[in-house]
Amino acid sequence: MDTARFNAFKEQALARGFDEVIERRWAPHSVLATHTHPFDADAVVTEGEMWLTVQGETRHLGPGDTFALERNVPHEERYGAEGAVYWVARRNPG
Repeated sequence: MDTARFNAFKEQALARGFDEVIERRWAPHSVLATHTHPFDADAVVTEGEMWLTVQGETRHLGPGDTFALERNVPHEERYGAEGAVYWVARRNPG
């Protein structure tokens, strides 16, 4: 992990009202069927590739690409042959 870049991402996210910032690592060829999260998410892919499907529209994402999801939005995730890593800021309800 590029600690300096992660810390900058975290600092910016916290300044925008997010309360949790983590790194997520996904194994190669992982697939997550339709699901939701109880938090808003704002993320940047740092390694690998993934496909994110929201409301029937699929986006192919690689290093440097960003995505955002509001809480409780149904979506699917699929990860590439090398898996993927992304940094995600979460805004939990409360």
